[in-house]
Amino acid sequence: MTVSSDKKQPSKWQESITGEWHGLPSVFEADGTHVGYNKVSRASEFRDGRTTYWMKTDFDASGPLMDRFELGARMNFGVTDSDQDRVYTGPDFVGSGRPYGTLVDSRYYSPAWNVDLRTINHVLPEPGMQVYSSQLFEADTLVGVFNGLYIVTQDHDENPETRQRVEDWLQRERAYGKKPFNLPVKHEGIFRGEFQVFDHEQNLIGASQVTVHHRPINLLHSEQTIRLEGAVNRSWTALRTRNANHHQYHGPDLFGNGISYGRYLFSIRHSYGEPFKLWSREATVDDDCTLVCAWQFLQSQQEKYTTFGALRWEPGELLLDAQHV
Repeated sequence: MTVSSDKKQPSKWQESITGEWHGLPSVFEADGTHVGYNKVSRASEFRDGRTTYWMKTDFDASGPLMDRFELGARMNFGVTDSDQDRVYTGPDFVGSGRPYGTLVDSRYYSPAWNVDLRTINHVLPEPGMQVYSSQLFEADTLVGVFNGLYIVTQDHDENPETRQRVEDWLQRERAYGKKPFNLPVKHEGIFRGEFQVFDHEQNLIGASQVTVHHRPINLLHSEQTIRLEGAVNRSWTALRTRNANHHQYHGPDLFGNGISYGRYLFSIRHSYGEPFKLWSREATVDDDCTLVCAWQFLQSQQEKYTTFGALRWEPGELLLDAQHV
């Protein structure tokens, strides 16, 4: 059953995701173990004042997550569409999403999977790509993660060239989906880009120029200085460490930790001496170390800013070259 929207025109977010999206998200256990893939085709369609979301899934995974998530039926659920909240009205998903321009941050429940999801979809219009992740919870306990990159088509069923492009993309995702999240381990350099900045009421208040100065100390430790200039003006320096897919931030300005699932790193960092923290999702999307980031700033445990964009890597000096006695 679909539910009619209060407005008869699609929201800006709905317009930004027009078409059929294709991806092969990787499936991870809670500890970060890669156990397979989920081939997905999906679309959110606005017709006659109503929005219906459909999704076809085909899991190829091992272990209990396969039995849990492969339903053998196409998902088809209603959406009350708006630029303030997208409300999911079942039967497959119940909950809502908050759009911020080309990004939506959704919290919702799947009765069939028995998981509460935090899903972030970030559309990059220029390559026609969507950076997707779902963290899957039972209450506050993480039970798994899905993540991957999607591309959009408008003529998949009619155009053999489009279908081949999708197949090529899915093969690429199969190769890249389980690669670990690694920042450059031997070269110093700068990640640089522009992030859109939205306030807690989902208003676009401008942009910030973002730089991340990255300096490896050894193969597992690096020092980073994050600087934002523009709509938000902040800077922090912290020592980072990595042990397998576990990450830590040791100050002096930011303290916290993170865990990566393939190419995606989720972190929480606390700013020293103030009631301020940074929640982040960062994904490496190509061989050039491009980072697509979604950062949420919380002040006194409440959302203050949501900001996102792409950071492109500018390599500098090779600091950890061959050593000789």
